[in-house]
Amino acid sequence: MLKTGSLIATLFAATAFTVPLVHAEMLDVEKDELTFGFIKLTDMAPLAVAYERGYFEDEGLFVTLEPQANWKVLLDRVIDGELDGAHMLAGQPIAATIGYGTKAHIITPFSMDLNGNGITVSNEIWAQMKPNIPKMDDGRPQHPISAEALKPVVDAYRADGKPFNMGMVFPVSTHNYELRYWLAAGGIKPGYYSPENVGGQIDAEVLLSVTPPPQMPATMEAGTIYGYCVGEPWNQQAVFKGIGVPVITDYEMWKNNPEKVFGITAEFAEENPNTTLAMVKAMIRAAIWLDENDNANRAEAVEILSRSEYVGADEEVIANSMTGFFEYEKGDRRDVPDFNVFFRYNATYPFYSDAIWYLTQMRRWGQIAEAKPDSWYDEVAREVYKPAIYLEAARMLVDEGMANEADFPWESDGYKAPTPAEDIIDGIPYDARTPNAYLESLTIGLKGEQRVVGSGVEG
Repeated sequence: MLKTGSLIATLFAATAFTVPLVHAEMLDVEKDELTFGFIKLTDMAPLAVAYERGYFEDEGLFVTLEPQANWKVLLDRVIDGELDGAHMLAGQPIAATIGYGTKAHIITPFSMDLNGNGITVSNEIWAQMKPNIPKMDDGRPQHPISAEALKPVVDAYRADGKPFNMGMVFPVSTHNYELRYWLAAGGIKPGYYSPENVGGQIDAEVLLSVTPPPQMPATMEAGTIYGYCVGEPWNQQAVFKGIGVPVITDYEMWKNNPEKVFGITAEFAEENPNTTLAMVKAMIRAAIWLDENDNANRAEAVEILSRSEYVGADEEVIANSMTGFFEYEKGDRRDVPDFNVFFRYNATYPFYSDAIWYLTQMRRWGQIAEAKPDSWYDEVAREVYKPAIYLEAARMLVDEGMANEADFPWESDGYKAPTPAEDIIDGIPYDARTPNAYLESLTIGLKGEQRVVGSGVEG
């Protein structure tokens, strides 16, 4: 629970400057003591900022933030009610709601960020890839780097009878789907799931396995995996330790792709509607602060995140991606101003089209075993993503003078405009309104009535 002194200080400051009308219009929350979970990644920032800057307090919420051991533990504790909500992989509420893995109705009224991930390979693999990568005039590698540069390396390992192992953070994580997307776009098969075999390595040329994010660099350094897809700061950590090279960011793979969400049970939202609105209001304010004035507050955010109770990595490592840059090879530091986006481009709005992309990837790789009609994708998205809650919270913030009317998509039907071909690494556009047509357009992966049977694809 937050200290009374800091609450009094906040109230005094509010009175002195007559800013937060929010105190006069505070919601009558059903539950004011809350515990939220997170994993030690920079994209948990909206939670840390909402706590440290007193936004939760402003809403009458006394929040404890608890780091969790891994994504499964985090999800289980939300379902069991030990946690009131959590920083989640976007695939987790979706998978739980459709019963892939643990069955539970989890919803998200708030999307935490866009972008923020990268794919890193070991120094050994990078040296083998590098001759296959075009160079710019100054001799540096041309980005984005396609997995076509990795394919000859994978083929050579397979010819020698060596498995090619890479890591991702969870079977329904963005990282799993992004790594698979990148590999498949370069002509490399990342393997399938089936109801009988949930390892995800059926007919795979690259074997993907789960490693918790903070353990990625050490696992690669030990030679257990040759590369990985993870969120920050664990790609930059490989650069700082001199053990690996990030070859692509997810911003380069799919411009402004969705990342984490804030997940709660549907039951919690039904029993605590005002508390849910108050939580979302505080996180929207945090997201605004993180992006406002061209990321002017990012240095302060980096200091907060570097603390042991949050991410616990060196400020310099976190700052390398959080402040508008990304370092690939040591010394090759390039501008990537939108590597981390927390509010711009309607980043916090829970779009149905984002949920549907995750569902298409689950179907593509066999986690959804049977073909589904387009209408099913829309129905599931609406079960999980709750833009109406988000917009109600946003309207309150606008009315209280805490946010700008123009910053929210009031007229949205929950679908983004289709992502154009030029914004995706394989040049294949994405339209959430036609998920089956989208699946048909992807060269590698299940489509139509196909299904995984035994060790291969039928249909």
